[in-house]
Amino acid sequence: MKKKKHKSAAKRFKVKPSGKIFRRRAGYVHKLSKKRPQYRRQARRPVEVTGADARRLRRLLTS
Repeated sequence: MKKKKHKSAAKRFKVKPSGKIFRRRAGYVHKLSKKRPQYRRQARRPVEVTGADARRLRRLLTS
């Protein structure tokens, strides 16, 4: 039987050509007026997933 990648994980995480997995930062959807401008700038950029989470996601995304 053909293996399939985890579609919901594939929509939330991106694997770069280097093999690193990136995610969006939490809390950047609403109520941005209360948050500091520094946080809002930093939250726009994707963040690398590290540790055991990266190992688990790699198995979900590359099967």
